[in-house]
Amino acid sequence: MTATGTPMWTPGRRERVADRIATLDPEVDFEEIARLLYAYEFSWDIERALEFALFRTYAVPSISGLLAKTGEFERRPRKRYDDTEIILAEVIEHGLDSDRGQRSVARMNAMHARYRISNADMLYVLTTFICEPIRWLDRFGRRPMTPHETQGWFLYYRNLGSRMGIASLPDSLDDAYRYNLDYEAENFQFTETNRRIAQSTLDLLLGFYLPRFLVPLGRPVVHALLDTPLSESMGFARPPAWLRRAVPAGLRLRASLLRRLPLRRRPRRLTQVSRPTYPGGYAIEHLGTFR
Repeated sequence: MTATGTPMWTPGRRERVADRIATLDPEVDFEEIARLLYAYEFSWDIERALEFALFRTYAVPSISGLLAKTGEFERRPRKRYDDTEIILAEVIEHGLDSDRGQRSVARMNAMHARYRISNADMLYVLTTFICEPIRWLDRFGRRPMTPHETQGWFLYYRNLGSRMGIASLPDSLDDAYRYNLDYEAENFQFTETNRRIAQSTLDLLLGFYLPRFLVPLGRPVVHALLDTPLSESMGFARPPAWLRRAVPAGLRLRASLLRRLPLRRRPRRLTQVSRPTYPGGYAIEHLGTFR
């Protein structure tokens, strides 16, 4: 459902989601554009890209230090991951101004208000959500986002940032890129909390695909996707050059195969994914951390 309570648009037999997006005005319809990109056009890729977006933030000592202080990422990494994903999914699936969207943003703001988080850090995290999916699709998607789509994606997150009370929001996608790169150049540096939070999260994500005993073997595969400043800020050893070439090549091969396969016809909604953290379902007001 959208913010107005009408059903989400679904493609007919001969309709393509990309064609639908092309008819929308990103200055007005940015929520629907973001929703269609997330639920149909690039569902798996956007989920992976947002995981990497959060992962990048752990290279910042002020962010990893706060997460280490709460203890949530090390004691209950799966719950912390699920809570973050569910809250963001509730907003994009139902709409920024829908009842569920407003309640989810309120829950997120209440959690953030418990801690002293600088506006600069909040703005950086927001720009990773904007920039990382676009970069991922440029490298590994079956196609990149169009300028029409990137503008809608940017405006969706800019409006989310406004509802989160973040100041000095970028006025354009170029401004978001510039802030993102400048912030990383100034703030990426190694601390032990970076390594601990990143390792805990990485092992959780690998555990979605591998049995526990194989997780150590999967770590270098993920490390092969990390740029040098990020890898060094995490304290991770650089994998061999052949692996740094092989892993991106494998993802590009996947993209070429996707171009030959039928497009997704049904939306993938992360709010409907079965989660061991919440076997009986969840209530928005019970998500996240509390005093």
